[in-house]
Amino acid sequence: MSDDLKRPPDGPLVAGVGRGFLLTVRGKPEGLRCFPNSVDSFLASLAPLIAFPLVGAVIAGLAGRGLTALADFFEALATLLAPIVISHELARWWNREAAWLRFATAFNWCQWAIPALAAVLLLLAGVLMGLGLPGDVAAPSVVAAIAGYGLWLYWFLLRHGLRISSGRAVLGVIVMNVVTAAIVLVPYLLAGPRPNPFEGGG
Repeated sequence: MSDDLKRPPDGPLVAGVGRGFLLTVRGKPEGLRCFPNSVDSFLASLAPLIAFPLVGAVIAGLAGRGLTALADFFEALATLLAPIVISHELARWWNREAAWLRFATAFNWCQWAIPALAAVLLLLAGVLMGLGLPGDVAAPSVVAAIAGYGLWLYWFLLRHGLRISSGRAVLGVIVMNVVTAAIVLVPYLLAGPRPNPFEGGG
C-alpha cells in the first residue's frame, strides 16, 4: 500500500470527531481528516450503533416478546454491519484497504445524520401540513429527501473516504445497498408469509 493512503488528503490529522461529523455531513471532504484511522476508534464508533438496538431488544424481551426481540436485534445488526463488511471488501478490491478504517469510522458516526435529518424534516412536514400542505405530498417528499440524502452521504463517504473515482463510489453505493437489502429480506422471502396469530383454526 502506498503511504499516501495512510495520510489525510491534505495536511495533518485534525482532532475532533464532532467537528469531523459536522463538516462531513455538510459535504466538506476535510471533515474526514478529523476521524482517527485506528481499530479503537472504529470500535468506539460502532458501539453506540449496536447499543441502541440491543437496549430495544432487552426492553422488548422484558415485555415478553423474547423471540421477536431477538429476531429484530439480529436484523438490525445485519443492517448495520453489512455495509461495513461490504465496504471493506470493496476497499480491498480497489487497493484502498489502508484508508478503510478512517472511512469506516466516519461512516459509522455519520449514520446519525440520517435520523437527525428525518426528525427535522418530519417536524417541518408537520408544520407545512398544518398550513394546508396535503399529507400525500408531504410524506413522499420527506421519504424522498431522507433517501436521497442517505444515498448521497454513502457516495460522499466512499468517494472521499477511500479516495476513489465518482463512478466507483456510485458502484459502491449500489453494491452496499443491494447486498444489505438481500441479506435482510431474503430470509423473510424464504420463510414465506407468517401465520396470523389471530386466525384460529377450526
